[in-house]
Amino acid sequence: MTLALSVELVATIAIVVGVAGAVNGVAGFGFAVVGTMVLAATLDPATAVTFMIIPMFAVNLALVGDLTREELRTCGTRFAPLLVAALVGTLLGMALLDRLPEAPLRILLGLVSLGFVATNQHTVPLPSLPVVSKREFADTPLVVAIVGVVSGVLFGATNVGVQLVAFVRSFDLSHGLFVGVVALVFVGINGLRVGAAGALGLYPDPGLVLASVAAAVPAVAGVAVGKRLRERVNERLRRGVVLGLLTVIGVRLILGGAGVV
Repeated sequence: MTLALSVELVATIAIVVGVAGAVNGVAGFGFAVVGTMVLAATLDPATAVTFMIIPMFAVNLALVGDLTREELRTCGTRFAPLLVAALVGTLLGMALLDRLPEAPLRILLGLVSLGFVATNQHTVPLPSLPVVSKREFADTPLVVAIVGVVSGVLFGATNVGVQLVAFVRSFDLSHGLFVGVVALVFVGINGLRVGAAGALGLYPDPGLVLASVAAAVPAVAGVAVGKRLRERVNERLRRGVVLGLLTVIGVRLILGGAGVV
């Protein structure tokens, strides 16, 4: 897993992470999905997943700053069980990352991207399970553990945390608080992933680490721009742009993994 840098590749990476950061700043999610999926269409998928870990940590650290000290303390306590369960699953997912062949991994990333679109679009209603209220169901320890571990495995292998995002959204938080809580969860997970990636040998090339650190700069800058635009962009446009982009990327990844393009 190496990264041969060229001027064109450096420029492409800077643009990709900058745009992904802006998307995350506006919508509160999407940095990991957009950044990883676009890079996976160009780079080796496992390299793309690993490369994005440090920029993801930096972006979410910047978004955590939106929480007040009281919100940080309260939300940290409330969502700690979810974070612990997700950390366990994430380590399992990362252990699988370097063992998956490139073509199947590319297809998996494409399917995950389209799955993200399907679960976040509002045009076609999806069936739901009428068991109990969202809040009551989500607050049970067993559900927290299952969601955390399963989501962590997927996140560790693909950088996509759609289940975690959807789970936090089920608590009906305000948009600003929702963005901060999602960032808080992913700061904890990605902080651990940086060390785990080194221990698992996912950073064999020092150039990959340095490039990943450098990519945090345009990523955080993109978030700052997106946060300024957040109140000027309505929810429908936010969702439409992100989901439209991810649909194109998902289809391309699947076709690429299948050898069609």
